[in-house]
Amino acid sequence: MLNQQIVLAARPHGMVKSGDMALHSAQVPNLQVGQLLVKNQFLSVDPAIRYWLNAGTTYIRGVEFDEPVRCFAAGEVVASRNDEYSVGQWVTGLLGAQEYAISDGVGLARCDPTDGPLSQHLGVLGMPGMTAYFGLLDKGQPQAGEVIFVSGAAGVVGTTVGQIAKIKGCRVIGSAGSDEKCRYLVEAGFDAAFNYKTEDTDAALKRLAPGGVHIYFDNVGGDTLDAALLNLARGARVVICGALSQYNESAYAGPKNYMKILTARGILTGLIVFDYAAQWPAAVRELAGWLREGKVSTREVIEPGLSSFPDALVKLYQGGTFGKLLVSV
Repeated sequence: MLNQQIVLAARPHGMVKSGDMALHSAQVPNLQVGQLLVKNQFLSVDPAIRYWLNAGTTYIRGVEFDEPVRCFAAGEVVASRNDEYSVGQWVTGLLGAQEYAISDGVGLARCDPTDGPLSQHLGVLGMPGMTAYFGLLDKGQPQAGEVIFVSGAAGVVGTTVGQIAKIKGCRVIGSAGSDEKCRYLVEAGFDAAFNYKTEDTDAALKRLAPGGVHIYFDNVGGDTLDAALLNLARGARVVICGALSQYNESAYAGPKNYMKILTARGILTGLIVFDYAAQWPAAVRELAGWLREGKVSTREVIEPGLSSFPDALVKLYQGGTFGKLLVSV
């Protein structure tokens, strides 16, 4: 049986290009004892993928040449020699940009279809939702009445952060790269949103949060992080989730205004969502409940066909879509 894969063809330099990836066919090997075979139905297109295409190892090793591009995927178990998984179950995990994936079960999560459609288990009920949940609630420690600023807010992580913050009684401000995205954020429950391409971030925060920002949830880094640091309230928490503006750069720009953490008596902390893997099931149940109650909503954009994955990844970085971006295999 042949397996269609999107593999790393060239190490990206600067902005990732479709040509850095290639469609490849490989034979599906026979299962060994303890392994299972998953037929992927959806692939998750996330900002971290660009970071994983770099050489070397940080919290996770870089993808090697001719290896399937690392990404989260959701699919059905179609064969199993693993006692913990049976044929017909739905699972998610780092299964890669490919039609079929072999796993030993480590790192997989079962999907409960009563929680939501399979695609949502890669978005609000998957790694992005878990990032929002633990990043805000554990790292940010929101308190009712506080002001939360979320950058890159029109993505699934940012939107979910904002909606959870509203559940906790906070005032929520988001930034995004178009007026359409800002309207979507307000419809999703944000108190205010501004277009960072047409309004200076520092000026916008002084207008919308004159008393300062208590939690800044940073998805983009760069100039936006610097502007947020200028507007911290006393005791502020800055949660570094990602650096979308920096992933395609050869060197990251460090914050110029970091001394504002000192004067605000604040905290700057980082988030790796895999550290919370053991706690994901309980978080999924709570988020699924909020979805049913209408307290959390989500938006999906699904590109058809495995071959669309490289262009979808490029589109993500060009800001050509918002909500949760997926590829149907």
